[in-house]
Amino acid sequence: MAGCGISVAPHEVTNHMLARIMETNDEWIRERSGIRTRYYADPETGSADLGAAAARSALEDAGVTADEIDYLVCATMTPDHYFPGTGSLIQSRLGLAPLPALDLRQQCAGFAYGLQTVDALIRGGTARTVLLVGSDVHSALIPWSKHTWDVLHGRVEGDVSEEDWEWNKRFRHLTVLFGDAAGAMVFRASEADDDRGILASRLYADGDNMDILYVPGVGSAYRPFVDPAMIERGDSVPVMDGRKVFKLAVTHMPRVTREVLDVGGYTLDDLDLLIMHQANLRINEAAQKFLRLPDDKVHNNIQKYGNTTSATLPLAFHEARQAGKAPEGSLVAFTALGAGLHYGSVLMRV
Repeated sequence: MAGCGISVAPHEVTNHMLARIMETNDEWIRERSGIRTRYYADPETGSADLGAAAARSALEDAGVTADEIDYLVCATMTPDHYFPGTGSLIQSRLGLAPLPALDLRQQCAGFAYGLQTVDALIRGGTARTVLLVGSDVHSALIPWSKHTWDVLHGRVEGDVSEEDWEWNKRFRHLTVLFGDAAGAMVFRASEADDDRGILASRLYADGDNMDILYVPGVGSAYRPFVDPAMIERGDSVPVMDGRKVFKLAVTHMPRVTREVLDVGGYTLDDLDLLIMHQANLRINEAAQKFLRLPDDKVHNNIQKYGNTTSATLPLAFHEARQAGKAPEGSLVAFTALGAGLHYGSVLMRV
């Protein structure tokens, strides 16, 4: 890994602000998720915009020029368009020459899948310098009315309507969790005789558990693909069984972390830092306890940013690195679980 960078949406949204538009409060949100704030993008901002900004930061950190990139991998579950992929839009925004641009749709595990993809591309000789971007703009998925958004941001005085209040309350278990951000890393082929770089990965998909976290409408399983009735019913909003997600996350993430360490020939004692997907602080606390890792070997930032899906792993790593938790030579595990279910862990020597 030659460098990393992030881009966070500009508008801070506190739990107290969310209490203006639905039945919730700061204590309710923090108790269940650990989240205090999250950040929302402007309405005209898409995942490609945040992704390109994070990519520029990562290129600068790596000391790599745009013309050195020969492959781009983008993980997102909130593409700017149904097609084309967001990767090609990031390529255009960066002014890169035409090159391969690959989009991954593994939701919260997208960046982990991206790390394995980068490793395969470089080890296989397909590319020498790869840009990996994880970017998501969840505020685009939130089904609030324009008036709700105006009340939230204090652009109008007064309260939301009773109808909006009840509608917003229906989805509060989801909407309080998410924020908008992007993270990026630059990887280069190296001839050095050391163990730096991506060392091992173990990734899985389990479609038998699809229904605990999915979007019930909008897709090729329906004719038409989308219609007004779907939107009115809220079928474009994810459905989540929080208890089952919690149970599987606190089981799979510790197990696959141990597994990837074993594959690499290491133990938990060798691990310097664990970066977990930032879906819920309670999940991560339980996983940390299961692994018996001290606080200085774990970094969480969901309290500030919420769940930023594909951006969570690079965003948390970037902050941990800035805090001195991941100096050069550190052994770092990246672990995630998301819709699909997709889950896994990647081991890296930074």
